[in-house]
Amino acid sequence: MRPFLHVLRRFFLAVLVASPLQAQAPAATPAATPQPVAVSRLWYERLSLRGYAQIRYNRLLESNSALVCAQCDRSIGNNGGFFLRRGRLILSGNVHPRVAIYIQPDFGSDAAGSLHYLQLRDAYFDVSLNDDRSHRIRIGQSKVPFGFENLQSSSNRLPLDRSDALNSAMPNERDIGVNYYWSPPVAQKRFRILTDSGHKGTGDYGVFGFGLTNGQTANRPEANNALHAVARVTYPWRLANGQFIETSIQGYHGRFVVPTKSTSTTMRPEYLDERVAASFVWYAQPFGLEAEYNWGKGPEFASGPDRIDTRALSGGFVQAMYAIHAKGQRVQPFARWQEYHGGKKVELDARHYAVHEVEAGIEWQPYPAFELTAQYTVSDRLFEDAAAIGKREKGHFLRLQAQINY
Repeated sequence: MRPFLHVLRRFFLAVLVASPLQAQAPAATPAATPQPVAVSRLWYERLSLRGYAQIRYNRLLESNSALVCAQCDRSIGNNGGFFLRRGRLILSGNVHPRVAIYIQPDFGSDAAGSLHYLQLRDAYFDVSLNDDRSHRIRIGQSKVPFGFENLQSSSNRLPLDRSDALNSAMPNERDIGVNYYWSPPVAQKRFRILTDSGHKGTGDYGVFGFGLTNGQTANRPEANNALHAVARVTYPWRLANGQFIETSIQGYHGRFVVPTKSTSTTMRPEYLDERVAASFVWYAQPFGLEAEYNWGKGPEFASGPDRIDTRALSGGFVQAMYAIHAKGQRVQPFARWQEYHGGKKVELDARHYAVHEVEAGIEWQPYPAFELTAQYTVSDRLFEDAAAIGKREKGHFLRLQAQINY
C-alpha cells in the first residue's frame, strides 16, 4: 500500500508541474500596482469662469463739457458721472479635445446709453482640424480679425479707449460669421507668452486669418444679401535678445447698410465698405512702440447736399509706452497721438469726423486683481450730421479708471 501511495503522490506532483497555469506563472509575483481608472470630467471641471470690471470718472480738469465721443465712452462730457464702462463674465473651456467654447456677456451700457444693460459680446465655438490646433474654424459672434488694437482685450489696453481710426471700421470689434485661423506651434507659444507674461498681446488670432461675416457689426441683424470678407496676416517675431516684435497687414471688403439717418438726409440702400491697415508693435521690454494706420472707403455724411456718400477715409495712431516691474508691482506710463478723417458708419447719418487727439497716462497694477489708470486727454473733434452741421469741439480733461480682475 505504501509503495502505491508513493507512486500516486509522485504522479499528482508531475501533473501539477506540467499544468499550463503553473507553467505560465512567474517565479515571483510582485505587489500589484494600482491602475488609474478613467473617469469622465464633469461639465464644471471642463469650464472656467473669469472676467473683469472697469469703473470710470472723466470730469476732472474738464475744460469743455460739450466735447463728447459716442464711440469712445458715453460718460465723457455733459451730465457724465461715475460709469461702469465694462462688467464682463467669461465662460470658456475645452468641451472636447478639438472643441472649445467662449461665451462673454457684458453688464455695461447699450447702444442707446442705458446703464448696466446685459448684452452679448462673444459667443463662439472653435473646432480644431488637427491635434496641435494649428488649423481652427471659429463659428459664432467673435472679434473680426482687423487691427491689433481691435483684437487686444480692453483689460490689456493702456489707453482707456480704442483709436477712432481703426475702431470705426469695426465698432464693438465683433460680428457674427465663420473664421479660419492658422497658427503653427511656434507662433502659438509666442502668442501665449505675450499674454501670460503681461506684455499686453492680443492672444492667438492666427498667423493667417480669413473670415466671412454679416458685416453689420455685433448684435445687429443682417441688412442685405452681401457678406463681408476679411483677411489678416501677422507674425510675432522674437529677436536673439528676447525682444518681441509683431507686424501685421489686414483688410476687408463688403457692402454696408447705414442703420439710422436724419429725415432730411438722402441715403442709398447700401454702400461700399472696404479698408486695408498696417500694424507694428515693439512690445514694452521695457520700452515699447505701437503704431497702426488704415485707408479705405465707406459711407460718410456730406454736409453740402445733406446726403450720405461713399467717400475716402484714413487715420491711425502712434503710441509709446514703458514697462516698470518692481516688488511684484507693474507701472506703465504711455502716450498716444491719433488722427482720423472719415465717416463712422454705425452712427446717425454715418457722421463725418475729423479727429486730432493726444493722450498721456499711467497704469499702476499693485497686484493682479487690481489696476488703476489715470489719463489726460487733449482733443479736437469735428463731427457733423444733418442735425449738427460744422459741429467742432476742443478741450481737455483728466480721466480715472479702476479695473478689477476676477
